[in-house]
Parts: sequence; structure tokens; C-alpha cells
Amino acid sequence: MTTREEALAYGLSFPDTYQEAPFHDENWQLVRVKGCKKVFLWTYERNGYINLNVKVSPEWRDLWRSTYSSVIAGWHQNKEHWNTIILNGTVPDKDIKRMISESYDLVTYSPTKKIYEAVKQIPKGCVATYGQVAEMAGNPRMSRAVGNALHKNPDPGHIPCYRVVNFRGELSGAFAFGGADEQANRLRADGIEVIDGRVDLDKYGIRIADDVIHAASETAPVSSR
Repeated sequence: MTTREEALAYGLSFPDTYQEAPFHDENWQLVRVKGCKKVFLWTYERNGYINLNVKVSPEWRDLWRSTYSSVIAGWHQNKEHWNTIILNGTVPDKDIKRMISESYDLVTYSPTKKIYEAVKQIPKGCVATYGQVAEMAGNPRMSRAVGNALHKNPDPGHIPCYRVVNFRGELSGAFAFGGADEQANRLRADGIEVIDGRVDLDKYGIRIADDVIHAASETAPVSSR
């Protein structure tokens, strides 16, 4: 990601967002959240590069700055709570997207982060349904939000969204990272059998009891929440 257009497009892919140029200066383009009108993404050109200002939690702030020389303390903003990403090609897209996503979560208190944390708990060799992920994230009614969040997964290498299927065990034809065939390949690599685009939930599904994740086919827990 090196252009303003790419950054704005990703920012606007989150729910209830809109673009604005509040200073009557086209160099400053930002993305706000509808309702609260909070900004989670600032874009502007400086010293020949597009810069992004994103909100950051204290536990991640210094890590990002120490990992990438092109992630610095927020320019023209509170340096305790904002970082600036210089789009000079040195920061991988997945980390830029992760920082933008985290900024969105911080200003909206979105359940997205909880959804991602829930998906990380699905053990290798198992799958969970959208409804189960919603339950693990604290709200059994947000199955649709689970699908939306996984479609924007900023870190597929660590958030195994391919382990999520529908209540029939069917794979997603719109799997965001390569389609249903890619999802099937990743599941098979986990040792899960996929037949006609479906996984046997009795064999590979999970069940949740007393905040402990069990493989549906076994009584011993495979993960604790």
C-alpha cells in the first residue's frame, strides 16, 4: 500500500464510515465513523510520501515504532495515542491494514477485535460456525458481523478465518482470501476432510461448555477461553 486511494478505500470498507476534507485543503482527507463522527484515519502528503495517522493502543504504540522506521509518533497529533505511517513501501500491507483496523476498533469500541480473538481460539483440526464465533465473542446474535469482520481479516496468518463455516458445515463461496477452493485447501492442510464443499460438524466441529472449547467428537477439552 503506497497510495492515498488504497488507504482511503480500505478505511471506507469498514461499517458506517465516510470520507471528509474538513480543512478546505484537499491534501487532508480523513475517514470518520458516522454517528460519533470520530476520525480513525487521517491521510495527507508530506515530504513526497502519503502519510496516515492512526489511533493506537499504548501496548502496541512503541512496538510498531520500533519495528518499522516509517512508523513514527503521530505528526500534529497526540503522540501518546496516535502513530503516523509513512507509505514509502517499507511496511507490509497486512500490517498497515492491521493498524487501520485497530484504529477503527479503538474509536468505535467495535466487536471486531473480540471476533478476531475468538477465531484465534479455534484449534487446528477443528472448525466453528459463525454462530459459535459470535457466542465466543460475547454476542450470539452477531453472526452476520462475524462474516463481515472475517471478510476484512487484516492478519490471515494469525487469525485463521478459514476455520469458520456456516451452521451446515458449508464453506464460504466468497472466502476473501482465494475462494472456496483455497478455504478447502487450508482446512485439508489442518487434517480436516472436506467433501462437496462441506465439513462434517459432528466430526470436526466444536462445542462450548463452561467457557471451555471441546472437539465435538471428544469429551476432553482442546482449548480454554
